[in-house]
Amino acid sequence: MNNIAIREALVEDTEIILRFITELAIYEKLEDEVRTSISDIESSLFSPQSTAHAIICEVNGVPIGFAVYFYNYSTWLGKNGLYLEDLYVSREFRNIGAGKAILKYLAKLAVSKNCGRFEWCVLDWNEPAIDFYKSIGAKPQDEWVIYRLAGNELEAFAG
Repeated sequence: MNNIAIREALVEDTEIILRFITELAIYEKLEDEVRTSISDIESSLFSPQSTAHAIICEVNGVPIGFAVYFYNYSTWLGKNGLYLEDLYVSREFRNIGAGKAILKYLAKLAVSKNCGRFEWCVLDWNEPAIDFYKSIGAKPQDEWVIYRLAGNELEAFAG
């Protein structure tokens, strides 16, 4: 029997978080796009001004996955929402309930913080994740298209 536990990440988890980020990027075929470092993670997740948060999923005390989330805001609801940026479970620990445990932990957190929504994105080719999300009652928001300014385009527009 697996003993799945979820806990808030600590600064001491920075290296494992970077490992999970890299594993996720490999899974998503985007490894070359990972630019973060130990110091970036420490300052963005664990500094006093951090607006993002991380949790660690463990089985029998061994870290097997993580999630990063932050709070956004819905003007229509007049409430915060919880946005899941990343969720990852190491390949050898999939299908034991860890992903569901992470989502349930975050859903309970969202409810406890009076959030009106719990949202995330998934790559359109990631059928296992899409099927999993549908199985827990999540609904795709097909009418919205994500736009992004990053890198040189962000710098140029800001200037």
